[in-house]
Amino acid sequence: MHMGRWPFDKKPLLVFWEMTKACLLTCKHCRANAIKEALPGELSTEEGKRLLEQVALFGRPTPITVFTGGDPLMRKDFWELLGYARRLGVRVAVAPSVTPLLTREALERMAMLGVSSVSISLDSPFEEVHDDIRGIKGTWKRTVQAIKDAIRVGLRVQVNTVVMRPTVEGLADMVKLLLDLGVRTWEVFYFVPTGRGNIDLDLTPEEWEDVNHFLYEASRYGILTRTVEGPMFRRVALTRRYYESKGMLEEIDRGLGRLYHKLVSRLHELLGPPTGPPRAHTVGTMDARGIIFISYNGNVYPSGFLPLSAGNVRVKSLVEIYRRTRLFTTLREKVKGRCATCEFKRICGGSRARAYAYTGDPYAEDPACPYTPGSLPPEIMEVSAHGARHA
Repeated sequence: MHMGRWPFDKKPLLVFWEMTKACLLTCKHCRANAIKEALPGELSTEEGKRLLEQVALFGRPTPITVFTGGDPLMRKDFWELLGYARRLGVRVAVAPSVTPLLTREALERMAMLGVSSVSISLDSPFEEVHDDIRGIKGTWKRTVQAIKDAIRVGLRVQVNTVVMRPTVEGLADMVKLLLDLGVRTWEVFYFVPTGRGNIDLDLTPEEWEDVNHFLYEASRYGILTRTVEGPMFRRVALTRRYYESKGMLEEIDRGLGRLYHKLVSRLHELLGPPTGPPRAHTVGTMDARGIIFISYNGNVYPSGFLPLSAGNVRVKSLVEIYRRTRLFTTLREKVKGRCATCEFKRICGGSRARAYAYTGDPYAEDPACPYTPGSLPPEIMEVSAHGARHA
């Protein structure tokens, strides 16, 4: 099924299952507030199997279920659950932490069991920055090796990078590192102050806009670029496509800030001017629309960054929660402020998690977006409609 025609109101594209809170790392920005040992109340093996059966009930093609955490490899039944998902025909991706548990043998076993991809977090091209964020010296080196090993054993590798105050200046160098490693999918997480993530790590709206425009340029080097909690990237991608088609990109670039020009200048210095078409991902998923998150104890959330529960899989089916609970259905439509009047509402909608983190209201406008609705030429909406269908 083409993602542009995915029935988002009927089934999610991605199911994130936080299999455990346990993790050997102590990352500064950790959404999960991960700890060394599993918390009481974790879904049992049998409950985990029932959860996977519920995912299968969404129908073929099934949503991709992302085994995440904490560190999913900390669960002793990880391999049993992975094998069960395969028997059910549920597609699985894995988001492991880079610890001594993530061996080449473990990656080979994932490949044999049909894991669709692994996502490995690398937050900076600079070793000392990444290690400081992750809390353990040597993690950067182990991460780079894990990426190489995963590619060698035939797994599709996605690198996840959190953009925040300590990492933003390294984004151009990160593009070069990814290309050198042979990584072609980059999932860029826009920081949301939740869990251990302090508000001081956040960027200003103007800096986020600069990041949006930079990432579009970065996607022209052959890397499929996606954002998490940064849906306004889709507006920027469509806008740049439009102005590019008119030969008027300089007009856009002149209005951007120091950060954009610094990052693009560094990118061109490292890699030369881009030669390929943009590979900017603009499918209109958002929290509760295409995304669903199950916590370690079965509570269900619109995303891992929006701590509002819509029920628990121990007492209510995942399909019913996604399709019928008020929180999920209203988040798809009921937004306020600039997000409500924005012409890009259907492909963006703003980050509901960030709105909640800053205002306590998940329906409020996204505070990271500086855009004034209606200030772009209306013809861009034709590009928007085309992009929403075909991205």
